[in-house]
Amino acid sequence: MEFMSNSATTTSTGGSNSVSQPSQSMLVEENTLWRHVTKVAVAKERGGNTKFRCNFCNKEYTGSYSRVKALKTKCLGIAVCSKVTLELLSEFQKEVADEEDRRRPVNIPLPPSSATQSCSSAWGGIEKKQMHSSKKRASDPNNPINKAYNMEMRNLLDAEIARGFYFGGLPFNYARNPHHIKSYTMASEYKLSGYVPPTYNALRTTCLQKERAHVERLMEPIKTWKEKGVTIVSDGWSDSQRSPLINFMAVTELGPMFIKTVNCEGNVKDRFFMANLIKEVIMEIGAQNVVQVITDNAPLCKAAGMIVETQYPHIFWTPCVVHTLNLALKNICDPSHIESNRDAFTECHWITEVADRASMVKDFILNHNMVLTMFNNVAPLKLLGVAETRFAR
Repeated sequence: MEFMSNSATTTSTGGSNSVSQPSQSMLVEENTLWRHVTKVAVAKERGGNTKFRCNFCNKEYTGSYSRVKALKTKCLGIAVCSKVTLELLSEFQKEVADEEDRRRPVNIPLPPSSATQSCSSAWGGIEKKQMHSSKKRASDPNNPINKAYNMEMRNLLDAEIARGFYFGGLPFNYARNPHHIKSYTMASEYKLSGYVPPTYNALRTTCLQKERAHVERLMEPIKTWKEKGVTIVSDGWSDSQRSPLINFMAVTELGPMFIKTVNCEGNVKDRFFMANLIKEVIMEIGAQNVVQVITDNAPLCKAAGMIVETQYPHIFWTPCVVHTLNLALKNICDPSHIESNRDAFTECHWITEVADRASMVKDFILNHNMVLTMFNNVAPLKLLGVAETRFAR
């Protein structure tokens, strides 16, 4: 479900006056079936469920645009609204069909194989003419080699796959994905004529459920929790949208396993809130299987760990060693604490000097365009900045 509010502006060629016109996204939103319901509670996240009231029967429902579509057009096996007549039903179905036609991308033909010939025909010189003739033979559909390997269809398939990357904005690095490559080789090896890739709904429902069940089966050998116990590791971080997230992982001698991520947006992250989240994970794994809980050394996490230890005496709270070392080095290298740790500061203050010099060099390179260009041309390394230590991401 999409909520569109952007507008497009067109400027006349004869002057500087601009006339605001509704964008294509606004036209699509205006003509959809959302006009026939009243939104009561808008979804917090894109693609989430919305609480709405039907304008015909005044009943409240919860769902996405697919639920509205099923309610008005009698599809997906869901009963249509009782107040919708056959005439309205036909009108709504026509609206949905028109909307799908507008959203369907324009079918632009693929570039012909003669395009390379026309581009190379303007080249001059003997070597370029020889190269042009060799390319012409390679692109000749009557060439026996091209007929044997069906090179014309291969080139069309390459163009279609490339256009899928361009149209969907996929990174070129995705072409190295082994699963992407294997999907084409399997279709070619088993000669699956008429095969159609999974649809949008299949990818987010049945295929996703099967993949999750498969991953859980693969994780079963790691779950040696009953025999040797498990350690719960937790840390907080923010995603690209600055959402406050807290993730939980279970660690055994065979390796770590992701448990879940909790979105704490709108919640007060105090010691009781953190303790409740930890206890929920403990109950999910089984309190008898948990040996210890590891978090960072923040006062909030320490207080939450004490609450967990009080309720589960056999479970120990342990601060993160990396975070503890970071705090120790920060305390040692801090000039304000020189009176209390003069000897340690004398021995370790070089760490601060090296970090300051490295930061100064990095800032100088990044702030000067020509220097940055020279660095990128000469050095294969990337400039990295100092960031917060994350041990459970």
